[in-house]
Amino acid sequence: MSYPMPPLTSPTAMSAAPMPSADPTLPQDDTPAQQAARAAQLTATQAVYTWTTEVPTLPGVPLATAVPKNDEPTIAWFVILIGVGLDIVRNALTVKLGGVDRGELVGPRADYEAALAECDAIEVSVAKVATDHGVHTGGNIFERLIGDVENAVAAAERDAHVALLKGYRDRLEELMKVDEEEVAGLGSKTPRSVEAYRALFATLPVPGISYTFQSDGEFARLRVQGPNNMLIAAVGEALPVNFPLSAAKYSAVVNGDTLGAALAEGRLFLLDYKPLEVLDPGTYGGLAKYAWQPMALFAIPPGGSSLVPVAIQCGQDPIDFAIFTPSPVADKQWGWEMAKFVVEVADGNYHELFTHLARTHLVIEAFAVATHRHLAEVHPVWALLVPHFEGTLFINEQAATSLIAANGPIDHIFAGTITSSQLAAVDARLAFDFYGKMPRADFAARGVGVDSTLEDYPYRDDALLVWDAIHEWARQYVDLYYAHDADVVADTELTAWATCLAGEAKIKGFGPVTTRGQLAEICTMVMFTASAQHAAVNFPQKDIMAFAPAVTGAGWQAAPNGQRGHDKKGWLAMMPPMALALEQLNVLELLGSVHYRPLGDYRSNASPYPLWFQDPRVTATEGPLVWFQAALKGVEAEIVARNSERMQPYPYLQPSLIPTSINI
Repeated sequence: MSYPMPPLTSPTAMSAAPMPSADPTLPQDDTPAQQAARAAQLTATQAVYTWTTEVPTLPGVPLATAVPKNDEPTIAWFVILIGVGLDIVRNALTVKLGGVDRGELVGPRADYEAALAECDAIEVSVAKVATDHGVHTGGNIFERLIGDVENAVAAAERDAHVALLKGYRDRLEELMKVDEEEVAGLGSKTPRSVEAYRALFATLPVPGISYTFQSDGEFARLRVQGPNNMLIAAVGEALPVNFPLSAAKYSAVVNGDTLGAALAEGRLFLLDYKPLEVLDPGTYGGLAKYAWQPMALFAIPPGGSSLVPVAIQCGQDPIDFAIFTPSPVADKQWGWEMAKFVVEVADGNYHELFTHLARTHLVIEAFAVATHRHLAEVHPVWALLVPHFEGTLFINEQAATSLIAANGPIDHIFAGTITSSQLAAVDARLAFDFYGKMPRADFAARGVGVDSTLEDYPYRDDALLVWDAIHEWARQYVDLYYAHDADVVADTELTAWATCLAGEAKIKGFGPVTTRGQLAEICTMVMFTASAQHAAVNFPQKDIMAFAPAVTGAGWQAAPNGQRGHDKKGWLAMMPPMALALEQLNVLELLGSVHYRPLGDYRSNASPYPLWFQDPRVTATEGPLVWFQAALKGVEAEIVARNSERMQPYPYLQPSLIPTSINI
């Protein structure tokens, strides 16, 4: 057996990024000397990867105490991020200059023009850094870096360049912010309109959702192929007692159908946002923000395959909240639009706090820390999982210290007080059921599996394609190193890893690993969550959530208590102030635009980014890695073919658009 590098003896040795062994081994198969080397390396690593449950913004969640140097992003990633950030900042500055010209903003025009000039200087400097780190031919500088092999540079020069890029990143983040004067002024002399929100995309492409979001068909479509596809659930034998929709009202909405038949045939589906009751409504600049816990009913019409919206109740108590239904009656139309907006505000909160932050970012951090602490760098499972953690600790620290911190974007844009929003994410992370959230188990629990009446569910169908490819990759890989289930039980490092995950990492439902099949399933869940699941909840933020009227984090007027008597002006008044809509655009456009290193492209995160797997049994022509890469191409082709037949394409689970890790 050969080691790729000498065993680590001190935390400072972590500055050299480790690589997998060309001959990974299980601890029980090593000689005493090799076992001692493994133990020494783990002791050194455990001094660097340490736990804390005292991050102020996420109290009680096990997180890394600090971000080790090996977990910082690459220069290539920073260049991509800054390229996206420059586009966003230039757009925001152009919008603010328009505000100055209209007399809405009192800041000197020269300040905004100076910031635009600063963007030009940053772009030139970043391009020089990129050139210094690579030899490129053709293509845009930001595109060329993806997957490219950079020239080796001295560590000191590399560190200096990373420090420079971090500074640019911080400066662009500062320029993306809005202040209270901008919130009060921007849009103050412009009539509130959908067109005004569209105009916030001054130099960026206007998202298509801005033209379709009022459609009932689009409202239904977002439940199965939007940012939050993980809440829709079959109703069962009866409607909830606190959702008293009458049979007559149902039949008036779904022509040719009855409530009884729809229930009996399993064609009713519900969104229930009761979990959002943990949010305490917040304020911004003296303005009240509203958080709701609506219920929304959808149906599959007789002979149909896709959802149609049926009814919305804007809260949990039917005494306080009336039921709204789609209606061609003019006097009811804007009330219905308001009710849909209430649902989208709830969906935005559920998505960001539960589905996105808690169930992808924070869950994967637990696995990242546990893996580094308890699996030696010569362990095959370490080699399999570590690429799926690239950048996660770094990006999570950024989220904890800025995104979900007081006076950060979540505090501004979302409905709850920042403390209640933080605690909602904490509760969702600690309640995450590892086995229960595996896709097929989750679909079955919600009654929306492939055998349900919900035939049109792109997220489910594409997710299962990707899951099955990852699962077979994991199965083949695990079987290379574990000949029998007894080998799994005898693996002392794996036992320590599982004990850590069930204990100090607080992964609900986790326990001993006893079979090869179970280990393959666990690895599949980790890899799927870090790649495909995160892609499914992250990248729709740009296309759908960056446009605030479609999905946003708070209501700015109370929900209507009856469907009649409302107008477009009242509907628009529920939407965020223009500058906060711009801040939402800035943040979500950024989060949804950074694609770095696609699934199946396994490389070291250290320049010059050599191929990750060193074991020829893994990389051989007939080996599991080549099989996996070919399978992903097949999945890509299948999803592209499906999208050509769908009313609206669902691209987010195409493997070429799925990053390997949560790095944004």
